Amino acid sequence: MPVHPTKHLTRISLLALLLAFSHVALLAQGVIKTDHPAHIKLALNAYSFNDVLTGNRQVDKKATLTLPELLDWCASQNIAAVDLTGYYFPGYPEVPSDEYIYNLKRKAFKLGIDISGTGIRNNFASPDPAVRAADVKRAKEWIIVAEKLGAPVLRLFAGEIPKGYENKWDEVAGWMIDSYKECAAFGAQHGVIIGIQNHGDMLQTAEQCIKVVKAVDSKWAGLILDTGNFKVVDPYVDIEAVIPYTVNWQVKESVFGIGSEIPTDMPRLMQILKRSNYRGYLPIETLYVKNKPYDPYVLVPAMLLDLKAAQDKVFK
Repeated sequence: MPVHPTKHLTRISLLALLLAFSHVALLAQGVIKTDHPAHIKLALNAYSFNDVLTGNRQVDKKATLTLPELLDWCASQNIAAVDLTGYYFPGYPEVPSDEYIYNLKRKAFKLGIDISGTGIRNNFASPDPAVRAADVKRAKEWIIVAEKLGAPVLRLFAGEIPKGYENKWDEVAGWMIDSYKECAAFGAQHGVIIGIQNHGDMLQTAEQCIKVVKAVDSKWAGLILDTGNFKVVDPYVDIEAVIPYTVNWQVKESVFGIGSEIPTDMPRLMQILKRSNYRGYLPIETLYVKNKPYDPYVLVPAMLLDLKAAQDKVFK
């Protein structure tokens, strides 16, 4: 979504005010902003290995990969935590067996790897109430999976802007908010936080994200901060604005979207994190781009190395 330069200046001013008064706003909705200094735990999102986890595309002569095998690889790289995305569990979208969940949980523990979250596909922006209800039901089923797995966060999407509703954002957001509220209430009963991801769909700006999270108004709901999906001129401004509402991340190779040749400014991102006092996981997610070489076994360690170097420099 293009942003006019003059409007962008207004947005930056508004977001600056938002940052200045964020502590008051958070207290008003019952969310606690820590006064402890920032503490970052670098992690991985399993989607980085989507092609081999699904068997869709061979990578470096490896045709397939399972979640237990991914845990072994993470251990070989000393990756401290991983988001085990639900798509890669046997039988998805149906819930996996307790035996599979508990064996995976035990393996992660034995390897010293935290399970930072999981996630499903859903569409809470559908004009069809039956579609939304079915996805709320699925989210609740996977909240139970997350509880059994020991994953603190279940990632949910908003949904694409439905055809015919391009200029009716508030109406569609109302459907989303009702769905998130129901999921958050259920999550509260099972100790699982609902993570609402800005996926470049209905949620494209910091203002939209914050509006939705504040409307859901639950200590059991927050944002999954996707650094590559703010459709604005300067995504770093929006990234900083939403950190107080953030429960987990997806750090992308570029903040300007898939295929951009402008890499994420890791030192700038770490400076933002340090100012924010964010404490928690910082999973990375590398992505396949058509007609470009893609090997997560190479790209993931390289990106983590860059992020760690920036972390060491900024937090020294």
